[in-house]
Amino acid sequence: MNRPYAEVIGDPIAHSKSPLIHEFWLEKLGIEADYRATHVMADDLARFIAERRGDDAWRGCNVTIPHKIAMLDLVDDPGAVRESIGAMNTIVRDADGRVFGTNTDAAGFYAPLAEVDLAGAPVVVIGAGGAARAVLFALARAGVGAVTILNRSPLKGAALLARFGLKGDALPLSAALPPAQLVVNTSALGMKGQPPLEIDLTPLPEDAIVYDIVYAPLETDLLRQAEARGLETIDGLEMLIGQAAMAFELFFGRPAPRVHDAELRERLTG
Repeated sequence: MNRPYAEVIGDPIAHSKSPLIHEFWLEKLGIEADYRATHVMADDLARFIAERRGDDAWRGCNVTIPHKIAMLDLVDDPGAVRESIGAMNTIVRDADGRVFGTNTDAAGFYAPLAEVDLAGAPVVVIGAGGAARAVLFALARAGVGAVTILNRSPLKGAALLARFGLKGDALPLSAALPPAQLVVNTSALGMKGQPPLEIDLTPLPEDAIVYDIVYAPLETDLLRQAEARGLETIDGLEMLIGQAAMAFELFFGRPAPRVHDAELRERLTG
């Protein structure tokens, strides 16, 4: 039998740190399997899934920009992800050859905030794509207060607020930041090769948290600006490692060895 493998797909994909994370865990656990990065463009996504469906060695894939919503139409959805989050970031092929999708982003995003009391807190979310859906799903579950979505298309932001039953505003990216307890950048702005995220954090209170899910570069301009103001920051590796751990167990049948997180972070930032 061919050696088992999983992969991460997206467009672009060269920046992905997922192969480093999964290969690190495979090595630590002595599992004979591979994890790779595969460049898949939007018009090739259906062909890609059809091809992998028939590959017994394929355990599944992580899904990044821009395929998280398109995936809903291509695989089974036993957990009703379409109705809840509305975006899939993990696709699994089980032992019977059934291919289904799930979302590990929401739990991965929320893990570093688990000890923070966000009940009733005002929040700003930048972006309205697949990652924003997972973030808003988690925030709705945490019972946050008013949510302001900043997005190129405010209409798209407003639709997401309605979808997740959140009160708040949807404003253009150029709008001034309202005072908030938490600011989350879910967009690709500030990522290597993407336009910068131009935002002024002055309106934020001293105890605000700034969370950027971008991880290439790891220290984004947004986080640098937050640190200069002495605000608490959470970088993109937190969510990346958290969601990867859940996907790893689905792909390879063993829990990710999180006891090595410090060494993993060192490897990812080295």
